[in-house]
Amino acid sequence: MTSNPQGMSGIPDDLTEDAFLDGALHLRQPRRGHRAGHDAILLAAATPARPNDRAVEFGAGVGAAGFALARRIPEIDLMLVEIDGALADLARGNAALNAISAQVIKLDVTASAEAFAGAGLPPDSADVVLMNPPFNSASRHKSSPDAGRAAAHIDSGETLEKWIHAARRILKPKGTLTLIWRAEELGDVLAALDKGFGGIGIVPVHPDPASAAIRVLVRATKGSLAPMDLFPGLVLNSEAGQPTSQARMILAGQASLMASGAGAAG
Repeated sequence: MTSNPQGMSGIPDDLTEDAFLDGALHLRQPRRGHRAGHDAILLAAATPARPNDRAVEFGAGVGAAGFALARRIPEIDLMLVEIDGALADLARGNAALNAISAQVIKLDVTASAEAFAGAGLPPDSADVVLMNPPFNSASRHKSSPDAGRAAAHIDSGETLEKWIHAARRILKPKGTLTLIWRAEELGDVLAALDKGFGGIGIVPVHPDPASAAIRVLVRATKGSLAPMDLFPGLVLNSEAGQPTSQARMILAGQASLMASGAGAAG
C-alpha cells in the first residue's frame, strides 16, 4: 500500500489516497481512524465468487475488500454495508474513482431482517458475504479515542455471533461466507459457524516463519455437510523481514487463497 503525500491537489488534508493491488486500486480514506490495510486484501483473496454473483461486504468501511474482489471478478453484483455515514460516502466516491459498479448501503449489520430487506437484502438473496468484523476485545485492548477507529476494531462481545447470523440470513442455500479473525479465537469462530454452516476452510496467517498465526481466514458454506479443510498457512514475511513470494502475489491481486493451498495464481 502506498499513499499520496499530504496536500496533494484535490484531496482534503484529512484524507489520503492509497494504492492497493500494485496500483490497480486507489482508495481515499481518513488520515486518522480506521484505515484499510493488508487484512482487507487477504479477505478479498480468500473470497470465492463468480461472474453475476451478488457479493455483500459487511462493515465495508471505504470498500477495500469489496473493491479488491471486484478487481479480480469485475462482473459481480457488489453491495457494501457500512454503519458510518462518512465512510459510506467515501466508499461511494471510491467506487466512482475506480470505475467499479457498487451499491453502498448505510446499515448496521446487527439490524433486523426487516431493515435488511428494506435495504435490498432480503433472506436468501446473496451468493457471497465477506467481512472483517471488529475483533479486539474491549477487556484486553485499550479503546481508541477516535470513535470511528474504536467502532471498527472493538468487539462488543457478541459481534461475531451477530454478524454471522446476519450473513446466514441473507445468504442463499450453499452461499459462501468468508471472514478474517484473530487466530487465538478460532474456537469462537467455529462455534458461531456451527449453526447453519459447514464445508469450513481455514488458512492461518503468520507474520513470519517463526511466529504463531495472528489471523485466520475462514470460509464456510451455508447448509453444507462437507468436512473441514485446514490449508497450509500463509507466511507474510521471510526471516529477513521481506514479503514472501506468496504474500507479494496475493497483495498484488495476482493470487487467491483456498484454491489449492495457501496461494493459487488466478
